Amino acid sequence: MLEVINLTKKYGDKTVVDHLTFSVSSGEVFGLLGRNGAGKTTTIKMMLGLVTQDVGTVMWKNQNGLKGASFGYLPEERGLYPKAKVVDQLSYFARLEGMNKSTIKRSIDYWLERFDIEMYRNKMAGDLSKGNQQKVQLVATLLHNPDLIILDEPFSGLDPVNTNLLTEVILEEKQKGKVIIMSSHQMEQVEKFCKEVIIMKDGKALLTGELEVIKDSYGLMYLSLYGNVDKLKSFCQQQQYSFEQEEKRIIIPLNKEQDPLMVLMQLKNDDIAVSEVTYLQPTLHQIFVEKVGS
Repeated sequence: MLEVINLTKKYGDKTVVDHLTFSVSSGEVFGLLGRNGAGKTTTIKMMLGLVTQDVGTVMWKNQNGLKGASFGYLPEERGLYPKAKVVDQLSYFARLEGMNKSTIKRSIDYWLERFDIEMYRNKMAGDLSKGNQQKVQLVATLLHNPDLIILDEPFSGLDPVNTNLLTEVILEEKQKGKVIIMSSHQMEQVEKFCKEVIIMKDGKALLTGELEVIKDSYGLMYLSLYGNVDKLKSFCQQQQYSFEQEEKRIIIPLNKEQDPLMVLMQLKNDDIAVSEVTYLQPTLHQIFVEKVGS
């Protein structure tokens, strides 16, 4: 288990991370979320010992710090040597992790094939597309089989096919019992993987805990209606319901005191037909925008 306890960092009078606490167990993906400047990257750097915290503790398997941990870190910024061959710099990164020559070759061969980039092994990294550079960085993150994996915007630059490929890899690593921390602005991806999340704002934990519990406590559900959009919009205006239009459907937010069946009865009384009705939980995107947005 990874435990982050009361982690705090100040630069002058500005507190960039403020008494942050969370834990991640083996076989879990944890979402570290927040707008740009919320303190996510500083938190990661303190966990890895790249920045010294002012207050707080990072524990790995009940030991102080990550000295005994094998970890892989995918930073948001591109971290490759553009004038070096892909295979040469992957070998270099592997040697830094203490891997021997035969293990390095097997691991590089496996991961280049797994990410479908074996044809680029002797190419200069700077000659690759943004998406393929991202896949090379992912190989560098995983090739030494780390127990702790930290992914900062891992889907950046990936097309839908490669997004599906990385999704498979993350789920495989989760099944192996790895501790995985994911920081991303792609909320739909976070929802696929993360049982627990923390949403940061101005260095503080705004929301933390199980994603389903956060959704249940949000206070709103959404009634999704497919039908004649013009009639549905007119109905909402007459009944003073707030609503959003998404292509051919109208979405009505309802608080816990509002009965969705009552809305459907009102539609029936007004002879407004709907072809499909869905009662939806709030998405992580909706929660994020409302809680963290200005």
